[in-house]
Amino acid sequence: MSLRLIRLWTASVLSGLLAFSLGMVAFQALPAFGQEELNRKVKSKVAPTYPEIARRMSIAGTVKLAVVVAPNGSIKDAKIVGGHPVLVNAAMDAIKKWKFEPAAEETAGTVEFKFSPKD
Repeated sequence: MSLRLIRLWTASVLSGLLAFSLGMVAFQALPAFGQEELNRKVKSKVAPTYPEIARRMSIAGTVKLAVVVAPNGSIKDAKIVGGHPVLVNAAMDAIKKWKFEPAAEETAGTVEFKFSPKD
């Protein structure tokens, strides 16, 4: 095997390991906050836009987000609990636009977005 092929193979393996490692960091389990389904009434929902690259690759799946809703009904925080990396940004962009009924205190829970190339 030539030195050039060895270098290309090594670079390929290392970049794959790096991508895997970064993915594992991004999708580590979160602390137990908001692990139940969010039970606060939604005033307005925004559906996520199915990413074109996901459509071309026929990627389907569910993205699960842990969210904290502020007393005024806006999303205070959202974290990824799980889902395909290609779909995560669309789910995060959508949830940030949701509005809930006002409440006396913050509410935490999970929200799931289901993606299908047929949508």
